Amino acid sequence: MSTLLRGGKILAEGQLVERDIRIEDGKVAEIGEQLNVYNSEIIELNGQFVSAGFIDVHVHLREPGGEHKETIETGTKAAARGGFTTVCPMPNTRPVPDTVENIEKLNQTIKDNAVVRVLPYASITERQLGEKLVDFPALKEHGAFAFTDDGVGVQTASVMYEAMQQAAKLDMAIVAHCEDNSLIYGGAMHEGKVSKSLGIPGIPSICEAVQIARDVLLAEAADCHYHVCHVSSIQSIRAIRDAKAAGIKVTAEVTPHHLLLNENIITEDDAILKMNPPLRSKEDQQALIDALLDGTIDFIATDHAPHAADEKAQPMVKAPFGIVGSETAFPLLYTQFVKNGDWSLGQLVEYLTTKPADVFKLPYGRLEVGAPADITVINLDEEYEIKAEDFLSKSSNTPFIGEKVFGNVTLTLAEGKIAYQEGQHA
Repeated sequence: MSTLLRGGKILAEGQLVERDIRIEDGKVAEIGEQLNVYNSEIIELNGQFVSAGFIDVHVHLREPGGEHKETIETGTKAAARGGFTTVCPMPNTRPVPDTVENIEKLNQTIKDNAVVRVLPYASITERQLGEKLVDFPALKEHGAFAFTDDGVGVQTASVMYEAMQQAAKLDMAIVAHCEDNSLIYGGAMHEGKVSKSLGIPGIPSICEAVQIARDVLLAEAADCHYHVCHVSSIQSIRAIRDAKAAGIKVTAEVTPHHLLLNENIITEDDAILKMNPPLRSKEDQQALIDALLDGTIDFIATDHAPHAADEKAQPMVKAPFGIVGSETAFPLLYTQFVKNGDWSLGQLVEYLTTKPADVFKLPYGRLEVGAPADITVINLDEEYEIKAEDFLSKSSNTPFIGEKVFGNVTLTLAEGKIAYQEGQHA
């Protein structure tokens, strides 16, 4: 039995054209006009946009250890609702996936509960303490997607250098949350005019940038693919741009919230707006948009970071960092950047599909015959309001509740199976 997606619109040479898509054995079998039905289950798309499933290389699924915030089941359901068919969860769980035993347990939980493809990171150091390196070859062999201590920066240059040397031997990426702990100063938001006016301790931009500057030189020496998480500042962009110009193998991502918001939205002590890296200045925000467009930043990743409501109800200095993003990324970016004509639809789709796939050499993110049937169907014309009660994530810690957006994901297929269908979820 095959599935026929009938009457959807795909992007072909920058134009939306109507095509049918036939799926068989979890793969795209045929794309064409008015395809024969054969023995197919038919799903009528009525002119909705059809994309390759989105890829998010930066999510927090919280399991094991933080199941009150999110689980692999709820996090992947949220991803599917947002159109994501491949997600890469960070290792800041308890226990950390820093041994073969821990990553095998994690992979079994993924197999039992995930509704989309999950490619887990392993940590760079044992328990993410920044001291003793993990067994890189063994963790690669047991399914590690890449290596990161995300949530904390690796503080010691020798540890990072040796990690990069090991990763390079295995043709694996080192993925870095860049933060020099000696420059955090107990901060809860960006150090700038807003933090000073509110009397909230600030985190300076150089906290991130100096570690990127260190790491790109280490990556050059180790000949390692080095990927920078959630870039947030002008200084960081400059370090990455210079490194790319020097031929260093550095890539970078930016989050939707850093493209959409800046420090000026923070008018009071509100931990919903506390994220790491923090929302920086309007000038930083514009520099991030420009850097994405000129290729200095390679693609978009959500940094989906769920937290319980009571945790985020605390003052900024006490509350945890992070906002959820899986279910809101596409509609927010489509509404802000595509609807107003700044970006083409094709650009946005590339930032969420082919560009992350190319950076990490993944065989996903393309809608073509023979590819896995990872498919996202979106009603681009439907306006709706982002509501916490509609989330499939366990958490709703985002400042975008109440926003009116376009671009509603109505159907997500992961390897040909329905991972999300509007109105069908429990």
